Amino acid sequence: MDESSPRVALRPPVDVMRPRPADEIPEHGSTPGGFQYSLKLDGFRALAFILDGGRVFLQSRSQRDLSREFSGIAAYLRDHLPPGVVLDGELCAYREGRLSFTDLLRSPSDRERSGVPVSYIAFDILAVPGRDVRALPLRDRWELLGAVLRDVDPPLQRVLATLDEETARAWFRDMRAVGVEGIVAKALNSPYRAGGTWSWRKIRHSDTRDGALLGVFGPVERPRALLVRLPDDRTVKTSPRLTPVQSRQVGELVRGRLGELTDHPDHGPVRMLTEPLLVELRQGAGRHETARFVRVRPDG
Repeated sequence: MDESSPRVALRPPVDVMRPRPADEIPEHGSTPGGFQYSLKLDGFRALAFILDGGRVFLQSRSQRDLSREFSGIAAYLRDHLPPGVVLDGELCAYREGRLSFTDLLRSPSDRERSGVPVSYIAFDILAVPGRDVRALPLRDRWELLGAVLRDVDPPLQRVLATLDEETARAWFRDMRAVGVEGIVAKALNSPYRAGGTWSWRKIRHSDTRDGALLGVFGPVERPRALLVRLPDDRTVKTSPRLTPVQSRQVGELVRGRLGELTDHPDHGPVRMLTEPLLVELRQGAGRHETARFVRVRPDG
């Protein structure tokens, strides 16, 4: 491979752009230029580098090359895209008509024996032959992505996306059954920049349910997080950090109910309550399950 080839403007490793979590799908007109809404898929995030010499590098989140583990995808990319193209997307497995993250964790031979198909679903493009396009706004990169993928078929395809807010809300409501985690809203005027950004927002499905408040982390008057027991008896630390209003309210409610400071094996020092309080929690769906504190139940 000729490392100095002018066709390849971008080589691994490259840091990815990451959406920040949000509770609601934003209104289309709430950011200058509007939003694009795309499906949030449950797969392996991977940058796909088409290099010279017939080489493909599938860069994982940890910047490892996944091309041997997904050799069929790598071969298809090599055969159908020119050197110099760099895509951002998800490796997704399918079983019985729905996304199956656990099948991605199986060996390639196991997936092949079970007949589990894997696709690469591209949602952005970082480079075309001879040019790094990350500085372009998303609306332009999306057009470039469509042109690059015009003549390809599964297992390579562009993610389902729309500019229509109501369509995005319908997808969010109706596509959970097939394993779609939620919606990603991206500002159409946003360049591709490494790291987390509010220009991209991910809205995952969540379920609100009751739990038990067992302890508090941080200053007891203004705790930062809570130790809670979920309905399935698992004990977790809430995330993200409590808002100032939540922190003040919890601090007032636990006053006089606090016991010993305990060193939790997973979460560190926590001040336990003498008696649990009933709380309302919002649990994120999927493998990235989280517990977000909503409020202390008035009947708790």
